Amino acid sequence: MLSYILNLLPSMLEGLKMTISVFILTLALSLPFGILIALGRLSGNKLISSIFQLYIWVMRGTPLMLQLVFIFFGLPVVGITFDRFDSALLAFVLNYGAYMGEIFRAGIQSIEKGQYEAAKVLGFGPTKAFIRIILPQVIKRVIPPITNEVISLVKDTSLVYIVGLGELLRAGKIASNRDASLVPLAVAAGFYLILTALMTEGFKRYEKKYAYFE
Repeated sequence: MLSYILNLLPSMLEGLKMTISVFILTLALSLPFGILIALGRLSGNKLISSIFQLYIWVMRGTPLMLQLVFIFFGLPVVGITFDRFDSALLAFVLNYGAYMGEIFRAGIQSIEKGQYEAAKVLGFGPTKAFIRIILPQVIKRVIPPITNEVISLVKDTSLVYIVGLGELLRAGKIASNRDASLVPLAVAAGFYLILTALMTEGFKRYEKKYAYFE
């Protein structure tokens, strides 16, 4: 059994590289994108706010799988083409950006108005006040829901097989079908569990770092 698992590792690790690449880039891009979406959603301009609200509704109301299919297979019909990896990354960022946007919106709205007034008294402009005073408090408050989204993201990376990318679960499925064994899927599950455990621990440590805001 040990020998069999060791023989599986090269293909599984190759798939893991793709999984981690999609995960890291999606997280790195969707977080700042989510802040922009939250600010647009909270805009005093009703048109801008409505556009962002519609965007969030569409992204959250349709399956990520459908969005992947639409971007990779649907957009070429109108002359817009992306390669496999870019299609997957775009779909993931657009989807998770909407979820992050709602999380950040709730976090921003939870900050007391007195914080904004205090920043104004100190001579901070709106942008400086948001970056230096409001955003750190928002980040502290939204870490738990963001942690949940991050764990979902780790698992959702398996959907990139739809556009033909060889990620971790696909490598496990291929080996499982080839060898008529569930061991490759168990190994893939082990990798996912390790990734989610590392992410959870990382966010716990990050949450402690911002504990001074309590």
